[in-house]
Amino acid sequence: MSIAVIGAGAIGSVVAAYLTRAGKDVTLIGRLEQVDAIGKQGLHVKGARGVETIAVKILPQLDCRYDWVVMTVKTQDLGELCRQNQRFLEGSLVLSSQNGVQADQILSQFFPADNICSSIVMFGATYVKAGEVVFNFEGDWILGKVSGPIDDKTAELIETLKGAFSVIVTDNIMGMKWTKLFLNFNNCIPAVIGKSMQETFADPDLCRLSILLLKEGVGILDRNGVQLVSLPQFPAERVYGMTKMPLDQAAMIINKTLTGLSKEPLYGSILQSIMRGRPSEVDYINGQVVKMAAELNVQAPLNDKIVKMVHQVEQRKKYFSVEEIKEQFDICATNRK
Repeated sequence: MSIAVIGAGAIGSVVAAYLTRAGKDVTLIGRLEQVDAIGKQGLHVKGARGVETIAVKILPQLDCRYDWVVMTVKTQDLGELCRQNQRFLEGSLVLSSQNGVQADQILSQFFPADNICSSIVMFGATYVKAGEVVFNFEGDWILGKVSGPIDDKTAELIETLKGAFSVIVTDNIMGMKWTKLFLNFNNCIPAVIGKSMQETFADPDLCRLSILLLKEGVGILDRNGVQLVSLPQFPAERVYGMTKMPLDQAAMIINKTLTGLSKEPLYGSILQSIMRGRPSEVDYINGQVVKMAAELNVQAPLNDKIVKMVHQVEQRKKYFSVEEIKEQFDICATNRK
């Protein structure tokens, strides 16, 4: 089975590196500076599986049709990528891996529904520079099809991926994607202050802010009748529980969880894009509930504000101070129930 991994960022690099090491036929597609660095020096990965440099085959664009194409670019880049590579993508089988819930709908504009497999990446990685990534922590790779049951071709892909990752199959990938969206909800806070997850959530006030954003987001989904589905290692009840328990108690859970995720500094997906000078996926995470709120003719003021602040950081190339965030959201004066 030939596999093209499109996107040589954090997740794409980790996927290509470990599948290559497992002896799979993998080609990584990246930007010119990534092709140059990895082509000359290999792909350097450190973290949960140790430190090593892996010789990964990399190209600046698709050169032929592959059995499977794994999309690891951000959601906002999917449409343009498909248009640019339409010659070699026509008729291909494609695996999405993006955060949020919109990737498969975008891909459906270019691929038949039966050709699309959806996935949720539960392992964590950080992009350091071209040719160097950190594999922060292990986790499952959850696969499922929106259009129906797993077919033979998808089953073959699953067996291939199992050579390097823990793969779990689900028959409710979209319900799980909504739950994963809320696991990514915290990414916006480190993005506006330019700090790692560990440093950000060592601050109790910022932990409280994360819970307030979560409560607002879950409330919007409840109004729209969306039900969260448990992930293999993360019950949906944990999300609901944190929205119902006292604020300080929930904030303490955020503090303990996110400060202990990785020994290496972990930078959320939104901040990683900003650090690389690229648009972030915030519109597909916190912005998703803002959009849903507008469709319901209600407001999501906290998430709307944080989305706008992320875009301000993107545009002005300057982070907010922690004190500015606390003032903007009046965190210290929050009524802690």
